[in-house]
Amino acid sequence: MSKWLNRYSEADTQSFTTSRANETRFWQSISYLDHTAPLESALKDAAQFGIRYVLIGINEDIGPRANCGRGGATQGWQAFLKRFLNLPSNEFLDPKSVLLLGEVKCDDLQSQSKPLDNTQAEDLAQLRSLCGELDERVTAVLKSVFDAGLEAIVIGGGHNNCYPILKALSTSEASPCNAINFDPHADFRAIEGRHSGNGFHYAYQDGYLHDYHVVGMHEQKNNQTIISALTNAGFTYTTYQTLQVMRSRSLTSDCTHSLARFKTDKPLGIEVDVDAISGMPVSAFTNCGFSVSDAEHFVFLGATHSASRYLHLCEAAPATHPNGLEQGITEAGQVLSGLVCSYLLGKQQG
Repeated sequence: MSKWLNRYSEADTQSFTTSRANETRFWQSISYLDHTAPLESALKDAAQFGIRYVLIGINEDIGPRANCGRGGATQGWQAFLKRFLNLPSNEFLDPKSVLLLGEVKCDDLQSQSKPLDNTQAEDLAQLRSLCGELDERVTAVLKSVFDAGLEAIVIGGGHNNCYPILKALSTSEASPCNAINFDPHADFRAIEGRHSGNGFHYAYQDGYLHDYHVVGMHEQKNNQTIISALTNAGFTYTTYQTLQVMRSRSLTSDCTHSLARFKTDKPLGIEVDVDAISGMPVSAFTNCGFSVSDAEHFVFLGATHSASRYLHLCEAAPATHPNGLEQGITEAGQVLSGLVCSYLLGKQQG
């Protein structure tokens, strides 16, 4: 739905791009939609002309704050664009099948959320209500993408947005979805109002999530209520401790085994909370995580699954970098771009 979409043109990204002689960069190869055409028909036309992947940004930190956490997840999208658009197109990767669609409109919701204090019960309830409003907007935009037969690459904001993405995909496909999540948190907290910690639980309750596996779930970052709810739903996890401390299973074998159980008759979502990555500027910083290359490998393997329909990268918060925003923009942009390129590479191999 175009009502909730800020549709980009090439002019909207000029402040992010640079050029160099004898070099074609991603921004010179990707596509944009015709601003004059209705969104739904324009997306379907793009698919007919060879577009396969659609980049969409969400600039919000309402969900993490509604989960009693820190803000800052509003700038991941800009960090990504600044890096990704200036990568070189070459024989290894040419983004000619990528469409830069734009961003979900949420500035008004962000403005309403700004004065709210998540340590106060009334303000926390308002944050969760705003998160519910954001859900509706993200679902509307993403459903248009999925209805056109395109794959979404969604960047920015909190992990609350997994719920509206899964809802959009499930509704479009008329089928509940499967999801695999690279995350120290299961995001299966109580049904208590929408926030970044319960998106998968809401998706399960509402019939949008069929099967779910968490890779790298940290044993000390999930309470027993969460673990029991996940188990009672029939979902699974492999802990960070199993993969990185005891090393009784490798990341490759766990991902391969888990992906194999997801049948191709249901759409699959590839989810990455970048706070799984050690040292990443995020809403919930960690030194006890995975490497960037581990995350890239996870995304690559997920992309090779024939039923995978989207990549969701969330929780990057450049302003939280200890050396300041500029360094946070640089590092977040590099990591997010690497993850997207890993997804595109996996699609080439799949």
